[in-house]
Amino acid sequence: MDLDLPAEHQLLRRTVRDYMEGEVAPLVDEHERERRFPRQVVDKLGEMGWLGIPIPEAWGGAGMDILAYAIAVEEIGRVWGSLGLIVAAHTSLGCGPILLAGTDDQKRQFLVPMASGKVIGGYGLTEPNAGSDAGGTRTTATREDGEWVINGGKRFITNAGQAGTYVVAARTGTTDKGAAEISAFIVPADTAGFSVGRLEEKLGLHASATGELRFDGARIPADNLLGEEGKGFRTFLTILDGGRISIGALALGFAQAALDAAVPYARERHQFGRPIGSFEAVAFRIADMATEIEAARALVYRAAWLRDQGRDYGLAAAQAKLYASEVAGRATNAALLLHGGYGYVEDYPVGRFLRDAKLTEIGEGTSDIQRLVIARRILDLRVQ
Repeated sequence: MDLDLPAEHQLLRRTVRDYMEGEVAPLVDEHERERRFPRQVVDKLGEMGWLGIPIPEAWGGAGMDILAYAIAVEEIGRVWGSLGLIVAAHTSLGCGPILLAGTDDQKRQFLVPMASGKVIGGYGLTEPNAGSDAGGTRTTATREDGEWVINGGKRFITNAGQAGTYVVAARTGTTDKGAAEISAFIVPADTAGFSVGRLEEKLGLHASATGELRFDGARIPADNLLGEEGKGFRTFLTILDGGRISIGALALGFAQAALDAAVPYARERHQFGRPIGSFEAVAFRIADMATEIEAARALVYRAAWLRDQGRDYGLAAAQAKLYASEVAGRATNAALLLHGGYGYVEDYPVGRFLRDAKLTEIGEGTSDIQRLVIARRILDLRVQ
């Protein structure tokens, strides 16, 4: 399972797994049932340094690599998908843009509290009419009296209402070709004119907050522009490449959880006087699950390794996210079918695994978008 990982990565896996299984697992059902954000657990993760694993120590993080971060997200998601998503969105999408494009002052003011776990981060990109087509952003930011004034709205934003700092995409003009000029901004949650709208009732990941962000003349200092004006779209594309590694890792967690539930059930459940795992139909299903999960893990870890080596990882990240998310869908569905009627009732967790895993085929770019990204990279095609 550990693919000859360095000792510190194996130790991290054991530490996260022990904590999740021993301290967090007993809390999952109640929080999911009540759709309650696990604030105390998130705060504890921050105290342990797990909300800034790949962030340099100089900026409040743990100073580990992306592979370590992927392992942690996988292990967190294996026990609790909602918590895994909270951590992934905070780290990759909240902290990531500021680490990538922020000034030293912005990093001191915003990134250090986030990476050290004192403030949760959020990422405002998706809009009602701008999902995969991020260039269709309609939220605007205009200069006025030395400030930026933001108007518009975002939807399907993870950590909505829980984050203290949001990174937001907004139009600041139009290019010579008539396309939207996108810039990135840092918006504190207490900004006047900013509010959180409705929270979504989701198919799964019930303890994770997903909702609307609203900007009605929200004013932020000019210094809260993140990176260069008009260069935000490039920043967001880079962040999405990295975020796909974390979603792939989260999908791994769901798939592994499904296999972990299916194997003992196949050993212990008897039909026709023998364990159901002794029947080829069940045994082959287990074999396929285990094999696909190992293949997905290799893809996710390879993408993380390439990024850690400073090499081009965009194609690898898209492939890892695509394959791992679809493996998660197949594995969780297989586990539910293997459990039969028990898989369809809440006494067993496999139904939750299936519902949660579906998000990984949608978030950070749908499976169709991943295929488009992969094909364009391989064929070296560009849309004019």
